[in-house]
Amino acid sequence: MDEKFEEQGKLPELKLDARQAQGFLSFFKTLPKDPRAVRLFDRRDYYTAHGDDATFIAKTYYHTTTALRQLGNGVGALSSVSVSRNMFETIARDILLERMDRTLELYEGSGSNWRLVKSGTPGNFGSFEDILFANNEMQDSPAIVALAPNFDQNGCTVGLGYVDITKRVLGLAEFLDDSHFTNLESALVALGCRECLVPTETGKSSEYRPLYDAISRCGVMVTERKKTEFKGRDLVQDLGRLVKGSVEPVRDLVSGFEFAAGALGCILSYAELLADESNYGNYRVKQYNLNSYMRLDSAAMRALNVMESKSDANKNFSLFGLMNRTCTAGMGKRLLHMWLKQPLLDVDEINCRLDLVQAFVEDAALRQDLRQHLKRISDIERLTRNLERKRASLLHVVKLYQSSIRIPFIKSVLERYDGQFATLIRERYIDPLEKWSDDNHLNKFIALVETAVDLDQLENGEYMISAAYDPSLSALKDEQETLEGQIHNLHKQTANDLDLPIDKSLKLDKGTQFGHVFRITKKEEPKVRKQLNSHYIVLETRKDGVKFTNTKLKKLGDRYQKIVEEYKSCQKELVARVVQTVVSFSEVFEGLAGSLSELDVLLSFADLASSCPTAYARPSITPPDTGDIILEGCRHPCVEAQDWVNFIPNDCRLVRGESWFQIITGPNMGGKSTYIRQVGVNVLMAQVGSFVPCDNATISIRDCIFARVGAGDCQLRGVSTFMQEMLETASILKGATDRSLIIIDELGRGTSTYDGFGLAWAICEHIVGEIKAPTLFATHFHELTALATGNASNGHKQIAGVANFHVSAHIDSSSRKLTMLYKVQPGACDQSFGIHVAEFANFPQSVVALAREKASELEDFSPNAMIPNDCKEAASKRKREFDPNDVSRGTARARQFLQDFTQLPLDKMDLKQALQQLSKMKTNLEKDAVDSQWLQQFFSSSD
Repeated sequence: MDEKFEEQGKLPELKLDARQAQGFLSFFKTLPKDPRAVRLFDRRDYYTAHGDDATFIAKTYYHTTTALRQLGNGVGALSSVSVSRNMFETIARDILLERMDRTLELYEGSGSNWRLVKSGTPGNFGSFEDILFANNEMQDSPAIVALAPNFDQNGCTVGLGYVDITKRVLGLAEFLDDSHFTNLESALVALGCRECLVPTETGKSSEYRPLYDAISRCGVMVTERKKTEFKGRDLVQDLGRLVKGSVEPVRDLVSGFEFAAGALGCILSYAELLADESNYGNYRVKQYNLNSYMRLDSAAMRALNVMESKSDANKNFSLFGLMNRTCTAGMGKRLLHMWLKQPLLDVDEINCRLDLVQAFVEDAALRQDLRQHLKRISDIERLTRNLERKRASLLHVVKLYQSSIRIPFIKSVLERYDGQFATLIRERYIDPLEKWSDDNHLNKFIALVETAVDLDQLENGEYMISAAYDPSLSALKDEQETLEGQIHNLHKQTANDLDLPIDKSLKLDKGTQFGHVFRITKKEEPKVRKQLNSHYIVLETRKDGVKFTNTKLKKLGDRYQKIVEEYKSCQKELVARVVQTVVSFSEVFEGLAGSLSELDVLLSFADLASSCPTAYARPSITPPDTGDIILEGCRHPCVEAQDWVNFIPNDCRLVRGESWFQIITGPNMGGKSTYIRQVGVNVLMAQVGSFVPCDNATISIRDCIFARVGAGDCQLRGVSTFMQEMLETASILKGATDRSLIIIDELGRGTSTYDGFGLAWAICEHIVGEIKAPTLFATHFHELTALATGNASNGHKQIAGVANFHVSAHIDSSSRKLTMLYKVQPGACDQSFGIHVAEFANFPQSVVALAREKASELEDFSPNAMIPNDCKEAASKRKREFDPNDVSRGTARARQFLQDFTQLPLDKMDLKQALQQLSKMKTNLEKDAVDSQWLQQFFSSSD
């Protein structure tokens, strides 16, 4: 954007006379205040923004305030900035597709008379679609969600309504949620929500703060609406006008909800669906079930790099970027977006997708031929919606035609397949394509277009109705051609009369000012001046020559122009008639779009699995209550796709009763984080229906992936690193079940060593003993490895299902150089490598030497509570031992402390309140520690 502002002269000049400026200033003052709205004014050749909006645009898009100009004089002067058409498109795309804190308004008019012609939000940008996607594919299908929360003694019941305007789907859901709104968060992620409507009153109550935090974590714009809009009184009647078919199923569906109906009513009002008659009879209403798909919250989406980010160095940094090898124009990308946010839970559905992917992997010719044909398929979904919304032209009809004539070729390629999945391919694709392309459906549409549209003119970029389609149009065309012949004959006759070579000296021009005229050069004019003055009418004398006419030419020209206007008018009427006829094929195109986009995504999965240097494998899927998670030769798909990486695969065996809970230790940069994330990514890919980057894979279906990785301050929201860590962990403890997958990286590092270790220990025990979900727990607390081995003398029993693993590294005995091996191996890590990593980072030798000295001293003072006898060489040495009964009482009290902590409503407290409550709990714990030496060690070390 800086390049566009290299010179001030490149900005359009704001041209307003004093009267226009004064009129505009008067109008601008009448506009209501809206800090979120960016208002742009269309001045035909360019746009302008004013006031705070002008400053925002100058700083954000021009990166300098020197772009600002003043409109008016003195105190009433208004900061203004002009915006070119290209820059307007850039601003619109950024506000509506990237940012989540602004809305866009476009005004047309002049002087003091301006009117709002378009408005858009991140969730509802339909009126700007022609600008946003003129040169870009529509990759996502955003949803607007409305929430009607209701608090009672059992928690909060959330009524949810949503609309996907692109797919024309309305939905309702109602569910009980916890204090962290984990269910709501996963629903917002799954629906691809970009804007959330909430009652205005919610913003005034601290009770609703966790709700706003959950919405904020998903990067969703919050729009407050009056509580009176959240009513479901006339909802059934309104839906009856919008939905296809009978209203009775809608009535039955809505009657099952107490709060969601009000939320959906707010959606209808906000999106103004009833104001547009093209919506009538074109929507579907369904119930959204939280348990239909794997739940993913915003933390898991970020940890697993599921969606693209502006900070990605290349497209393969995200799972979507890596897997997106779709060929259709937009449809496949949107479906892939949705599938990645809604992984499946049904074994049969997953295996159905995997069967199709396997068929395409095994038959390279089939895959490549289908992909070549799909590259010729337009965005049928968007074209169909333009038809239904009466925004379509003949161009849209022709694009649908060009896609439709590819269907027989696609069907023919599919019919060639005779492998083990031939029956499935016939049921899934060939039969539906045959149904949609018979003489009553697609063939009828193709025949209509071939009869009605002048396809020969497409090469010239002209989209016209064929003259042969309509007798009136044909008659006008014939008369137009007759007049063209008469004008041409008159041109020849005039050339003979004036004794001038036709076309060389005497030219026939056609323009908007005079219509058909003769033109000669100024050099030729003296030769025929006498005849011009006596028999012709001179219209204009300019440098390029003399224009003249006579009564015959004027009469023929006027008649010709009249016929041309009648022809255009007839064309326009016929185009409208043809487009309206094509609308009746909407259901056909919707069915076609669904089949082709699904085929496109599955072919994309197959292409990825086949083209990687190291092949992908088909995972074996088992129900959630049976089987294990076994990944042999497992790799991280995004990391191995980077040019500079030679990826070292690892095995992961999450086995019930043996290694269901894995503690992974090892040095920084050793690969712990990559290892635990790649397991999550592989599970997600398998449940989406894709092959996975493994040699062999068996996966027990997971209903949710929870991820607590990395630590970033959220100080703008008043949340410290440690508090954020605790909030995310509390979400896991409250939301996870034995069917979930938990990934935790570096828990407890945001506070003192012993506090952090105590929290980590208690959380591990809670997950193992209460939640019983497969877990990957990467840590630098080597003492946690005692969970897997036990130590009877210290009062610790071995816990079934817990296993130790470590990422290996090698230290050269002579040079003390650290080499990362990136292999995950059984057992605890035999030492800490922090100081070696500091050497790796070129710390000064004096600092490294002092660090070694202090580390040695600390080892002599560390308590021996957590390390079993047979692991003394595998961790720091301890000097003190405790009475087993003391340890048992102490750990019970520590566990109680942790349980009390998880019950704290941290999300409703500010930082000061939370710290005060924690201090009070710590004081009580210190009092109880008077009789427990085991507990005292933590306070004496951390104070």
